[in-house]
Amino acid sequence: MALGTSTPGPGRYHLLLAVDGRPVQHGWWDSEATARRKMTRWIGDWGRAGARITLVDEACGETLTAWPEER
Repeated sequence: MALGTSTPGPGRYHLLLAVDGRPVQHGWWDSEATARRKMTRWIGDWGRAGARITLVDEACGETLTAWPEER
């Protein structure tokens, strides 16, 4: 094993599924388009009472979107 090599970090776009305030699933992607497609899928699979799904741009710390939307 070569010294000085590092494992690449997670992607820029972080998707988090929390249920009743507890993290249940995470995903990271380098492509925003891919992360948004995954979010749509997660909403279909996990979208129910008590669930919260957020997509964050880790490069700037900005929440890009969340489900359900804040009212």
